[in-house]
Amino acid sequence: MEYTTQMDAARKGIFTPEMAKVAEKEHLEPKKLMALMAEGKVIIPCNKVHTCIEPNGLGSMLKTKINVNLGTSRDLTDLNMELEKVNHAVEMGAEAIMDLSSFGDTQKFRRKLTHECPAMIGTVPIYDAVVYYHKALGKITAREWIDIVRMHAEDGVDFMTIYCGINKETAKKFKRNRRLMNIVSRGGSIIFAWMEMTGEENPFFQYFDEILDICREYDVTLSLGDACRPGCLQDATDASQIEELITLGELTKRAWEKDVQIMIEGPGHMPLNQIAANMEIQKTLCHGAPFYVLGPIVTDIAPGYDHITSAIGGTVAAMNGASFLCYVTPAEHLRLPDVDDVKEGIIAARIAAHAADIAKGVPHAMDWDNEMAVARKKLDWNAMFDLAIDPEKARRYRESSRPEKEDTCSMCGNFCAVKNMNRILDGEIVSIFDE
Repeated sequence: MEYTTQMDAARKGIFTPEMAKVAEKEHLEPKKLMALMAEGKVIIPCNKVHTCIEPNGLGSMLKTKINVNLGTSRDLTDLNMELEKVNHAVEMGAEAIMDLSSFGDTQKFRRKLTHECPAMIGTVPIYDAVVYYHKALGKITAREWIDIVRMHAEDGVDFMTIYCGINKETAKKFKRNRRLMNIVSRGGSIIFAWMEMTGEENPFFQYFDEILDICREYDVTLSLGDACRPGCLQDATDASQIEELITLGELTKRAWEKDVQIMIEGPGHMPLNQIAANMEIQKTLCHGAPFYVLGPIVTDIAPGYDHITSAIGGTVAAMNGASFLCYVTPAEHLRLPDVDDVKEGIIAARIAAHAADIAKGVPHAMDWDNEMAVARKKLDWNAMFDLAIDPEKARRYRESSRPEKEDTCSMCGNFCAVKNMNRILDGEIVSIFDE
């Protein structure tokens, strides 16, 4: 092969089949796409082993993509249920699946995903190391953490979250500037605890160059994890969050030197008025690398409705530069999501992504909305259902309250503005009460 990674190919002027598919989807000139990829501002996560993948690009100037988190836990280990969620997620338009499994035969599930699923597959190796070695956290060696990274690369994972920004210096700053919610990242809390117990440097930071070599070999995209992301509004944009982001920016440059694709993970819980500024800070400190955000969740008081709090934050984040939204379900903070929760989370995230794409002027983003407007003007219900982001729900709502006349809905009836305007403009007489 004439290139190692998609970034390497772009820098060498090689237009790969994956780039061709992304360019077509994004209505982007090939030269423009390659230039953005060469700079690291657009990535196409696609492990060489994951041959059934449908490539997608991530970058602030492209359509906003969404990721779906799922996976087994100690309390719920049903792999069939997780596979059902995967299938639903792909059918509903999710571009990425992130396997966060923390119990059971994790490798079997991971390999099934990379052999059968067309979505980008992401993982968090630090979770899997705890499961795989099945020993006390403090007994896991630095070498063993890195070996798990290679295992995931060999299994075909397209992107991995690596918590490499919380090194000894960052940890000192965190302890000096205590938070209301401390560290809420699972992976971040694990590596922080390991460092505290062993006194050693974070191996993902210490051996970052070795991790880059693995990623270069398989073309794995690194998702530089935000161990210090805020877990409540009070902790947003604090010293620990920014200190870690500075470190991630430095590591981004090191990755690009080895042609490794990078994205940066971001908040988290954050007041609405801080989101746009955080996107600008990230773009500056991390040199325009794609930003992958969880939410942000804009208020802490809505358990059971956090798909809504995150969709609000996600829209603002994406219209101001975030490239990739991690969905949040109604089950967030409460339990492992079921299939219905996954659906609600995906729909909310897709609405946020689409709204942001319109706001930031992505080419053809509003075509879908214009088609819906035409269908509504014509009172073409079947076309409206087909165009809906959730056709099944739209049809179900209509059927649950059938109107007397098919060209109206049960709310407006003969008062329907659309029907009456169509008639009066066609020269007909509108007589609402006589019909």
